[in-house]
Amino acid sequence: MQSETTPDTRRRMAAVGALLSLAAGLAVVVWALWRHPLWLPLALVLLLVTVLAAWTALVHRGAMRIGAAVVAVAALVGVVVLLDIRSVVALVLVVALAALATAAARVALGSATAATPAAGAHRVGPARRGVLLMNPWSGGGKVGRFALVEEAARLGVTAIVLKRGDDLRQLAEQAVADGADVIGMAGGDGSQALVADVARSHDLPFVCVPAGTRNHFALDLGLDRDDVAAALAGYGDAVQRRIDLALVGDRIFVNNASMGVYATVVQSQAYRDAKVSTAAGMLPDLLGPGAKPFDLRFTGADGEPVDTADVLLVSNGVYRLDDLRGFGTRERLDAGVLGIVSVTVGREVGRLVAAQAGRRLGQFAGYREWTAPDFVVDSADELVDVGVDGEALRLPTPLRFRVLPGALQVRTPLDAPGAPPVGVAHAGVGRAVVGLVRVAGGKEWTAA
Repeated sequence: MQSETTPDTRRRMAAVGALLSLAAGLAVVVWALWRHPLWLPLALVLLLVTVLAAWTALVHRGAMRIGAAVVAVAALVGVVVLLDIRSVVALVLVVALAALATAAARVALGSATAATPAAGAHRVGPARRGVLLMNPWSGGGKVGRFALVEEAARLGVTAIVLKRGDDLRQLAEQAVADGADVIGMAGGDGSQALVADVARSHDLPFVCVPAGTRNHFALDLGLDRDDVAAALAGYGDAVQRRIDLALVGDRIFVNNASMGVYATVVQSQAYRDAKVSTAAGMLPDLLGPGAKPFDLRFTGADGEPVDTADVLLVSNGVYRLDDLRGFGTRERLDAGVLGIVSVTVGREVGRLVAAQAGRRLGQFAGYREWTAPDFVVDSADELVDVGVDGEALRLPTPLRFRVLPGALQVRTPLDAPGAPPVGVAHAGVGRAVVGLVRVAGGKEWTAA
């Protein structure tokens, strides 16, 4: 929620920074093309060959894996040989400037791009008896690293730090019974979902503190994941709105549930300690020429029955998966629908990688995307591997998914960035530049 009629100084400076970074990046590209008009495009082609060959090596064994690996290495060496050190520096500089421009644009345009997802938000006063549960092991120890216990005490928020063997749900329920009027969680997305479910069941406001590893939920709430302690401001004067939650069976999730390749890989005991090598060892059996199809049965986007998918994703809201500018983020969390994506790869791994690299994932023949209020996945297997908010589970079939529209009241700080990356991407580069110019000049802008 933003009621301002003119952008504040922070947003205006961010807009200026974004425009300068964008201009500098374009200048570097023009300079590089002027020096080597053919070499740079050829280098990009060789990089694509490297990616395709590497993927081919991952999903095959034996001679095919060796041959593809040789091609990948040769193409990568070609890139290094083709470009001199100044060109390599130029590429790195362009990537850095693009990242800086995107980050600054998110701050500058955050209020405008968040206007749709934050509809119905309103300002609320400080919590009277705020409680924050904390997982001290999550995110490599972010609770301790960001001094969240001390910060909570400074703000008058009661901190409950988990100990080995504690039942998180029981602690949350006890906090409510003891009179908490706002409850929050500092931890990963799985823990966020569990405490959010307790808040939902008592219709209490919830505060998300991104103290996990990836913090996808916090990202889509428009929080700054790099400034963990800043999220505690949600217990003070804050913005409150209702968002959706989703269910698989009787289990709440805030992000998504995945089945197929990813869910099977993360079930491996070795995955947490050696992600890359574990995935490389399993992918030939999952996506290679002799791979057995996953037994996942559901009704597709066209209403026809489907009996397999290599990747099946059911999400709380719709993810932007066809555009890498906002890959893996959601534009809104209050649309009242499940987002469903199925990908059937078959022998077309190379085409899939090329489509994703070219931001054309939606054009891949085996890609389907649609929405529904509920969804059922069946299988001949009694238990199916499912990754729910990043946690590896085995759940009984059939799997019944449904959305709970507006189920959770969530509080975020007044000065939070306010929009996920997909919000800025959705506006398009041209309109975003127009918006940045307006904000830099002291005028408000809306993405609507």
